[in-house]
Order: sequence, then C-alpha cells, then structure tokens
Amino acid sequence: MQKQIIIRTDKHNGLYDITSQTEKIVEESGIQSGIVNVYAQGATAAIMVQENWDESVQNDVVTLLKNLIPSGVLEHDAQDKNGDSHLKAGIVGPSECIPIINGKMGLSTWQNIFFCEFDGPRKERSIIISCLQI
Repeated sequence: MQKQIIIRTDKHNGLYDITSQTEKIVEESGIQSGIVNVYAQGATAAIMVQENWDESVQNDVVTLLKNLIPSGVLEHDAQDKNGDSHLKAGIVGPSECIPIINGKMGLSTWQNIFFCEFDGPRKERSIIISCLQI
C-alpha cells in the first residue's frame, strides 16, 4: 500500500511531526508484520526519527545544522540561494524505514517521525508512505 501525505510548512528550517498521519496509513494497510518507508519528495527536505518529548531536541537539530552548514557561502547559492538546504537534506536523508510489529509501528515511547524542512516556508510538501508486508 502506498499513500501520499501533503503538509504545509511555516518556517525556513523546521521539523514537523508526521507520526499520527503515518500511523493512520499503517493501520489502514492492515499489515501486521512488515515495514513502513517514509520518503520526503524534494531535494531540500528530509525525514528523521527523533525524540518527541518536547521541542528542544528538534530545535537543537535545526540549530546544529545551521551552525554546521551556513547559508549564503556555498557555490550553489549563486544559482538559487539554497545551497545549505540541499546539503542539510542530503546529510539527514530523504527517508526512514520503521518496522511494523503486530499492526503498529515499532517506534519506542520517545520516538516520532519528523518531516525536516530546510527551504521553507512551503505551501505544499509531499511525503510518500509505503507499507510493505514481510
């Protein structure tokens, strides 16, 4: 089963929790044992499994990446001023695979799935959710 999630982002760099939307698709799939792949469409976005307790870890991720990869100093910036966005997305990666165990995602208590925006805000971002039975 494969479905698309569309979200709107309101920050230039930010993490957006998409766990509940993904859980719903896993439930709809009826798969009891398998994997769910969560894939961000776009060269300036990524997917990350991260702590969900509060926003401090998500804010720290954004701060770390901003400090590691500054904007306005890269070769690609001469073309469309988002060289840092491409590098951040490449480092984090476009997808995550999560096991499906007894019909539910195998995330721990403190894990959620986040869409990582590195070139926002955007009216529309697309995420592909693929559920595969094993």
